[in-house]
Amino acid sequence: MRCLYCNCTESKVIDSRSADDDRTIRRRRECIGCGRRFTTYETIEVAPILVVKSDGTRQAYDVGKIKNGIIKACEKRPVPLEKIDELADEITKKIYNSMVLEISSKKIGEMVMDGLKELDEVAYVRYASVYRSFKDISSFMAELQRMMENKENEQK
Repeated sequence: MRCLYCNCTESKVIDSRSADDDRTIRRRRECIGCGRRFTTYETIEVAPILVVKSDGTRQAYDVGKIKNGIIKACEKRPVPLEKIDELADEITKKIYNSMVLEISSKKIGEMVMDGLKELDEVAYVRYASVYRSFKDISSFMAELQRMMENKENEQK
């Protein structure tokens, strides 16, 4: 690490502790050359994941977009923000643990729907209606029928 003040490359670590998010280490260093102190942060480097959209374009993965979609689906529902954050974090972990560098938006949408199905059925139907682009009431009803059948099978 190069000193900010004298450009010396030798320094010693005086103090090291975890930062706020437990994914960053904060280190206080002292320059061997000039004796001045400075702070550095060490973080985990993650490979960027690209989302392949339905039209073939690619963009960087952004958990904020997932969270916003879940929030919209859960609007005026008794779903705490903490649960929404947990779902978004769970999806992010699944994506990073899959060790792929590209993932389709369809796959992410399916993960969101699976999570919403467990979280709140109304939010699930709202999200599915946008995600699956229901064209008319019959396609919407078909999805509701499928949900009812699955629920009946689970209760047996």
